[in-house]
Amino acid sequence: MAQMDRYTPVFAIAAAAELAEMHPQTLRQYDRIGLVSPQRTRGNTRRYSLHDVERLREVASLSADGLSLEGIRRVFQLQDE
Repeated sequence: MAQMDRYTPVFAIAAAAELAEMHPQTLRQYDRIGLVSPQRTRGNTRRYSLHDVERLREVASLSADGLSLEGIRRVFQLQDE
């Protein structure tokens, strides 16, 4: 059996939304604009990892601090470099 880690895509959108305390539609929007990029199953269903959920919580926190979604996207871009 494969080893699971924080990058293993295990959560369906409903579960990830609940863990991140967001509406599933918000997760879809964040996927569309590139704030989070869940992996896809063969049937093209989103699967979120623990890392994705952590990132969604970070989006919520930065947004609550007044950062725009574009600003948050830029912060993530810089963090990933």
